[in-house]
Amino acid sequence: MPQHMLIDRRSHDLGGGFLVGRVLPYRAQRMVGPFIFFDHMGPLDLAPGFPRELDVRPHPHIGLSTVTYLYSGAITHRDSLGFEQEIRPGQVNWMVAGSGITHSERLEYARAHGARMEGIQTWVALPDEAEETAPAFYHYEGAEQLPEFDEDGVAGRLIAGSIAGLHSRVRTHSPLFYLHWTMQPGARHSLGTEYPERAVYVAEGEVEVDGQVLRTGQMLVLQSAQSVQIAARTQATVMLLGGEPVGERHIFWNFVSSSRERLAQAREDWRQQRMKLPVGDDQEFIPLPTATPGH
Repeated sequence: MPQHMLIDRRSHDLGGGFLVGRVLPYRAQRMVGPFIFFDHMGPLDLAPGFPRELDVRPHPHIGLSTVTYLYSGAITHRDSLGFEQEIRPGQVNWMVAGSGITHSERLEYARAHGARMEGIQTWVALPDEAEETAPAFYHYEGAEQLPEFDEDGVAGRLIAGSIAGLHSRVRTHSPLFYLHWTMQPGARHSLGTEYPERAVYVAEGEVEVDGQVLRTGQMLVLQSAQSVQIAARTQATVMLLGGEPVGERHIFWNFVSSSRERLAQAREDWRQQRMKLPVGDDQEFIPLPTATPGH
């Protein structure tokens, strides 16, 4: 049986001191299914009145969907389509960038009240036929949209896609699954073989996957096509993700595309300020960097 690939998160500053643990892309594993970016935000304890520099200022995206999912705290989203939405723990913000969108992610609740900020942001690459789709924004919450289960010490929520008979209401563009499990010590649960690419990430705690120990901040990309058993050695928060691959993708900063020429066009559009800024948040923006992926 091939050895599963272990990836440790690497610290990355989004600007102003908001550190995230970046897991994907990784030099030896660019994507898992259509998931091309995976950032663990926080945990970061914020006292009321902290400076605005920690906010993620307006910035652009193309060719992907951003998926924001919080464990604690709150983020205020504003975008160029005019949507303003505060996201809370257990809810899903799914923003389709497609042909181009801009948005900001402000920590307004935490600045007013103080908060412990922690969550996951992923990027899902759009398939070829949807890369230039019209931008859109969706907000989801509640078990009727995000199916839940609780059995044998494992409480789960299907954030997106379909797996094991569960179907999320989140609108996706290619076959995938994205799960949040909370596992009690000693609990065990299996991950099936419905998708060719799968990964397990431990946000908190310690689990064992096919006898391999996985600790906080580590992702295991499964290299076999077999079902795996995941056993919690401590109380653990686990994210499971994967799907059908969408093909090679190129990344520059916040832009994802199957075409390098399209990335060059997006860079020039942002440099020339041809992309509309978020409604209600158009007084500042993040300048185009020289060369770095992500925010």
